[in-house]
Amino acid sequence: MRSVAEQIDIHTGSQADSEAGPGADRGSGDEPGTEPVTGSPPGAPKASAAVVRDALGVGVAVGLSGFAFGVTSAGAGLSVPQTCALSLLVFTGASQFALVGALAAGGNPLTAAAGAFFLGVRNAFYGLRLSGLLALPRSVRPLAAQWVIDETSAVALAQPDRRSARLGFTVTGLSLYVLWNLTTLIGALGASALGDTAAWGLDAAGPAVFLALLAPMLRGTVERAVAGLGALLVLGCLPVLPAGVPVLVAALAAPAVLAAHGLRARRATGEGRDR
Repeated sequence: MRSVAEQIDIHTGSQADSEAGPGADRGSGDEPGTEPVTGSPPGAPKASAAVVRDALGVGVAVGLSGFAFGVTSAGAGLSVPQTCALSLLVFTGASQFALVGALAAGGNPLTAAAGAFFLGVRNAFYGLRLSGLLALPRSVRPLAAQWVIDETSAVALAQPDRRSARLGFTVTGLSLYVLWNLTTLIGALGASALGDTAAWGLDAAGPAVFLALLAPMLRGTVERAVAGLGALLVLGCLPVLPAGVPVLVAALAAPAVLAAHGLRARRATGEGRDR
């Protein structure tokens, strides 16, 4: 059975060949009408290397924070097999931290699981966006769905074309999945050697890495406004809502800012016409 990465690469190549046509020159990349989504420009090898480098950087940086989850989970009372099962099957760091954090605070397991579930709902929205961007073959979609998380979505959406998006998604997902699960095991096994795990503040490692990944993408006024409003909503809701729910409330920041931006644009257009 081929791996996800191999099948994605094969599908990408076949799609590019079929769109180029039997008589097309695949070496120039300067043909009129060639779409950047599937084309292979002259600088493709260098561009691919850059995508792989960036994707590996994200995968390694975030994957190493799986150690923090392993330690935190063991400190919350979960066994090593339970901790590893969460990383293997759930594989969404924020939801995992929310679950073990609620359990460590003495919360009901069902309530903790519900909070983690609601926090993980955001991945479904990522999937809707990535489905059209990546256009993966049906045979690999169930496997690729396991890798639809914050980091893979951020890397894929930052790419200029479909080929780069697929490559970034695959490399980030593979490197992150392997490292996250490996460091989860190491952290769970070594938790006893660290003593009081809460004193280390390791549960903040995952969110800190994601914020560092997100910051360069806030280039425009609208993006910064969405991020700022989302942060205010989370901070305001944290004291009164269950774990995981404030993040869902923060998702309202995007439509609110976009609606305000659209209203402002319409007003400016109307004023211009009146003049």
